This record gives sequence, C-alpha cells and structure tokens, in this order.
Amino acid sequence: MWQQLSLRTRLFLPLGMMFMAGLLLGGIALQVFSTAQLAEENEPAVRSARAVADALNGALRSSANPRQTLDAFVQALGTSETIHFRAAGTSSSHGPPGEVRTPLGRVPQWFIHLLTIPQIGASFPVMLEGNRVGDIVFSPDISADIFEKWVGFLAILFSAIVLTLATGVIAYFAAGSALSPLQHLGEGLTRMRNGDYSHPIAVAGPPEIRRSCEEANELARTLDTLSHDNRSLLRKIVSLQDDERRNLARELHDELGPLLFGIRANTVALIETMPRDNGGLVASTQGVLQSVEALQQANRRILDHLRPLYIQELGLEKSITTLLQNARSQAPDLKLTSRIDPRLNDVDGLLSQTVYRVIQESVTNVLRHAQASSMNVEAFIDGEELVTEISDDGIGFAADSSFGRGLTGMHERVRALSGAFQLLREAGKTYVRCRLPTAEAARNAAG
Repeated sequence: MWQQLSLRTRLFLPLGMMFMAGLLLGGIALQVFSTAQLAEENEPAVRSARAVADALNGALRSSANPRQTLDAFVQALGTSETIHFRAAGTSSSHGPPGEVRTPLGRVPQWFIHLLTIPQIGASFPVMLEGNRVGDIVFSPDISADIFEKWVGFLAILFSAIVLTLATGVIAYFAAGSALSPLQHLGEGLTRMRNGDYSHPIAVAGPPEIRRSCEEANELARTLDTLSHDNRSLLRKIVSLQDDERRNLARELHDELGPLLFGIRANTVALIETMPRDNGGLVASTQGVLQSVEALQQANRRILDHLRPLYIQELGLEKSITTLLQNARSQAPDLKLTSRIDPRLNDVDGLLSQTVYRVIQESVTNVLRHAQASSMNVEAFIDGEELVTEISDDGIGFAADSSFGRGLTGMHERVRALSGAFQLLREAGKTYVRCRLPTAEAARNAAG
C-alpha cells in the first residue's frame, strides 16, 4: 500500500502522524503533571489554614472568655471562601467545581475530568473547653488553575494545527518543486524510449534532479548519434542487399535465362526431328522439355522476388496491383480487397522498394501460413507519412513468437528509413502496419 502512495502523501502522512502524536503526548503530560502541580500549588495555603487553626485553639485555651474570642475570630475572618470557620454538624464538599466559566467560555467537563483534580481541601478542628465546636476549613477555588490548564491545552492544540498546516504547505510546495522536474524527466525518458532524442529535458529542480536531467540529456545526445549511425548503417546494408539482388537478378536474367531458352529450343527441335516410332526416347525428351519449362517459371518467380523490375517502369501503384493480381490467381478462394493510393507513383528510391517488399512479404506469409479467408491491403500517403497496412483473418501467430527472416528483413528496412513497424493481433485479425516518413526517405534517396 505504501508503494502506491504519491510523494506528497508520503510526506503529509508522517507529518500528520507526528503532530497527532505530539498533541497526544501533550495531553498525557497535562494529565500526569497537573494533579501534582495543583496539589503543590495549594500546599502553602493548607499550611496557612493549619497555622490559623493552631493559633485559634491556642487563643481559646488562654482566653478568659473563649466563646467571645471565637465569635470575634469568626467575625474577623469574614466571608472568605478559601479559609473559613465551619460550625460542628455542618457538612462541606471539597470536590472540584461542577462548572468553570472563563473569558473564553465554559471549560468542557471532559477536560475537567481529564485533569484528575486531586482532593486539595482540608479541615482542622477547633476545640473549646475540650469540645469540638467546629473546623477551620481550607476550600480553595481552583477555577483559575483549571482555566490556566485549559488555555495551555488550547495553545498546544492550535499550535499543532498551525504547525501542521504550515508544514503541510511547505511540504506541498517543496514536493511540487521536486515533482515537476521529475515529471519532465519521466516524460523525457519516455520520449527517449520511443526514439525521440530531439527534445531535451528541461533542467530544473534541486541539484540532484538537475544532474539527472543533464545526464539524461547527454544520454539522449549519445543515443541520437548512435541511432543516426545505426540508421545510416542499415540504409547501407539495405542498399547493398538491393544491389546484390539486382546483380543476382541480372545474372539470372542475362546468363541463366538464355541458357534455359537455348535448352528448350534445342529440345523442341530434337523432338521435331526424332522418329515417331521411338516412343521411349520421345517420352524422355518430353520430360526434359517439361523440366526446362519448370525451371524457366521458377527463374521468373525468383527474378520477381529478387528485383521487381517493373517498379521503375510501371510505378509503385501498378506494381502492387500486379502483385495482388498474382496473389488472387494463386488463391482464388481468398477474398482480397485493397486500397492503393495513386500518389504512390511519385515515390521512388529505397522507399518504393521498402513498401513493395513489406507488402510482398506480408502477402506471401498470408498465402503460405495464415489459412485466411479474407485479406485487406492498404497503402496510402497520410500527410508526410506513407502508411501501409495488411490484415487477414487467419490463425495468427503465437504471442511469444519471434520475427522470422522475412519479418526481420522488413523491420530492418523500415528502421533504415526511420519508420515504425508493427505486427499485432487485434479483434481476431492479424495486422502488419508500417509508417514511413516521406520527407526522411526523400533525403535518404538524395543522399
């Protein structure tokens, strides 16, 4: 649960618990020490009341008229409520006051009970002619003491509230000053993960975070250089592959093609001059002719796969259309739909070859492995991007399967042109999606 809390919550929660604990400890200390404090504060008054009782008893013993002396003392004592004379047979309570009113209002009863007020009243007997005629009673008014403790408790309470709020505000802005740079750092790292190294991270916040931002920006610059070098290397590799395929296709077309044609022509001539009564020799010659024709067809398929010569002659749109027509002829039961943008004819260089290879490899995989009943091919220009998508309703692929040779080649071609390549399964369909920047491809072709 702690791991799911935000940084501000992690700051506020301990602070709030700390102040609540301080408030609780203050209340406990108030309860523990107030009892002894009240008793100690009233101890001098208790001693005074005892001294008054001792002095009165002494005066009564030495007086010629003790009753008159007692009456005079009671009259001189007046109506004081703290120390007064109580006649024998009169009851008195020394308990805490039931209600305490102060300038700040009435003190709550729960607070009075919380203080645990001790029994601080006292009474001392007054003897007249050997008989107890009353008591000198000390009955203090502790309302002022309770008020003092109440004010102290309110001071602790409001101080805790004010300190909590002040600390919370400080922690909020302190956390914000750290969170904002951290958010920028996280967004920058996300951009770096997605391959965007052109937007540096704003360097702000505490020194530790600023150093992290600077290191991340330095890492982005290094990755940008490596990515540029990697793309350049991939473009060279793709160009070399295309050159090798072009050379191989030329060799097959210029060398193997005429040889196969010559063998076929000689075989046909041999059949025409061969005696009709030699059936075994005629059958063998016919087999040679069929093998030669099969080799010629295989040679044409290899040439089409190695180098679609008609891209430069017919344009990319017509080349893709021809490719799809051949796919229809190979799988007549497959429902094949397409949307090919005529503006693709304006694309040339590595971009046109890459788009053609992606569609060619994807269509080949569908025909060979997907067991699909329908397939849709789309290729169009969207702003400054050339978008290609091939989808089918076949059996799909395993979630943990890795790219094969054909898909790996497509992926490398797309990366070489700073594009994005996806192979995914959604809603029962398999999608091959490719997005290529046309401006980047134009610069690459020019370079």
